[in-house]
Amino acid sequence: MTTTLTDLAVVGRRVELTYHRDLNDPAQPAHPGVITSVNADKASVWIRLDGKRYNLPARTDYEGLTYLNEVGDVPELPMGPFTPVADDKNGLYEKEGVLFAATGEDGEDWVVVTDDRDKAYAAARAYAKERGMDLDWINAEGLKPSWAVFEWEPEDAEFPWTVRWDAAEGDDKAVRIHYLPA
Repeated sequence: MTTTLTDLAVVGRRVELTYHRDLNDPAQPAHPGVITSVNADKASVWIRLDGKRYNLPARTDYEGLTYLNEVGDVPELPMGPFTPVADDKNGLYEKEGVLFAATGEDGEDWVVVTDDRDKAYAAARAYAKERGMDLDWINAEGLKPSWAVFEWEPEDAEFPWTVRWDAAEGDDKAVRIHYLPA
């Protein structure tokens, strides 16, 4: 019996993915992950790379996809409080050496993860400049220092994470931030 790629494309199968940009790299870095979903026609799959909270699409016959022999349950996503790190896919960016996130329905509220008002102000201005916004709008006095806890949301949530504003110094995963509301 011959095994085809569509036979191998099953939810829970461990895979290794080499990004298209790395296919010509002699080292061809392979990123381990798991198939989380298979398209009805078995022409494509969704893959969650280990340590990531988002899925990537791939054709079942993509040359950078290696199917491994291990098949099991798809691991649950981590939930609850976490310490934020720069990650473009999750909307957390590094600006002027500090972590920055635009929050709110339209990204109108800004969170800068630092206890230093000057660094928060510089990050807000860098973000505004990058977006072609009026820099006069950024007011250092408008930055409100606070403690906050970032929390992961379920995979199908509108946003991958939320911020809890009721945090206090010493709370699990609480970080010092400056908040700039719209």
